[in-house]
Order: sequence, then C-alpha cells, then structure tokens
Amino acid sequence: MNVTAIIVAAGLGKRIGQKTPKQFLNLLGQPVLAHTLLPFESVQEISEVIVLLPKGWEEHCRREIIEKYDFKKVSKLISGGKERQDSVYRGLKETSAKSDLIVIHDGVRPLVTKTMIEASLTTASTYGAAVVAVPLADTLKKVVSGHLIKETLKREGLWLAQTPQTFRRDILLKAYDAAFSDGFYGTDDAALMERAGFEVRVVPGAITNLKVTTPEDLRLAEIFLRDSR
Repeated sequence: MNVTAIIVAAGLGKRIGQKTPKQFLNLLGQPVLAHTLLPFESVQEISEVIVLLPKGWEEHCRREIIEKYDFKKVSKLISGGKERQDSVYRGLKETSAKSDLIVIHDGVRPLVTKTMIEASLTTASTYGAAVVAVPLADTLKKVVSGHLIKETLKREGLWLAQTPQTFRRDILLKAYDAAFSDGFYGTDDAALMERAGFEVRVVPGAITNLKVTTPEDLRLAEIFLRDSR
C-alpha cells in the first residue's frame, strides 16, 4: 500500500493572538508542526508527506522544522489557498497517481498518534474512506439570536470529526472535482465525500487529539503532551 500524507498548515491562526502562525509556536521546546509531523514519519505505509503552508513561510519551515528535526518523508512544501479546501486541493494535485490512499491531517493537531493514523489507513483501505472522530459527550443545544436556546438536540449517533481523514485517492479526487465544479465548500474533507455519494466510516479518536486554535488549546496541548511522555 502506497500512502501520501497531506498536512494542512496554511492558516495564519489569528484567533490565537500571536503574530507567528500557531503551527510555528513553541510547544514544549518544539514547534507545534514538528510534533504533528513526527508520527507520520514513523508510519511505515506513508511514503511521502506534503505540507501546505502560509505563503512566505516555506523557507522558515524548511530550515526550522524539516531540516532541523530531520524529517525524511517531507517531499514538498506548498503555499496554501484562500480556504482550507483550496489548500488541500493544491496538495492533492501534487500527489502521485501511484498513491493508493491520501491521509489528510490538520497541522495544528500535534497530539495525533501513530495508532490513530494506522487505524484510519486500515479502515480506508477496506472501505475507501475513514474519519477519526469522538462521540459527542455533552448536551447539544440549538441557539438562535439573543443567545436563546431554541432546541435541545439528541446526541445519540453524533460524533465530533477530527483528523486524520483518509481516503482512496481516486474517489477523493472525484469528490473534490465535483465540489469545485459546483462551487461547494465543506468544513472538512469527509463532507465532500458524503456529498459525492461515497460512504465514510468513523475511526475512534481521542479528546487529546485537539486542534490548537486558542491560547487555552495550546496550554491544554502542553498538559496532554507532558502526560504522554
């Protein structure tokens, strides 16, 4: 099985309140992105890694992360597009036709594990599409203007989607081509697959596999990372 990983790290991360994009912020002595890349380097099936970056940060990433931490599988550093979907599509177009599976992961989910990645690969190789996710634990409220609760929704069967999300390359390209042809933008890759009529399976993730968006997320990531050592 030939697998290409696409690491989406093209956002500027303004919500975290720093001039430096959050994927380059320090997390226990290393950039967030370095922590993210590490488990992908260790998965045997992954032959190459493509990293999507904010325009102008390619050389910084090459020097301060790829070369400094000796990541061997990173083959391309590409500037991202306007939206996440645009960025992933750019990376997808750079993948080899020899790749059986494409695994897509957020560059600011630094606590992803090798086990999660391998589980998504196993499920996607069997069924064509897999998303790491966790079942919803909290009560879900629908809120309208004025912060008024309109409805309490049943949480049965509801999951919070994470990454990695892994797909057969051929059907992922079809889903992306269809989305762009129709001018449709989804919030994750699985949404495009579902829209195109492909079945997507869930792979159990973990609450520790958080996405660093705010300063509080970064502090939580530090705690989880210390506990995992």
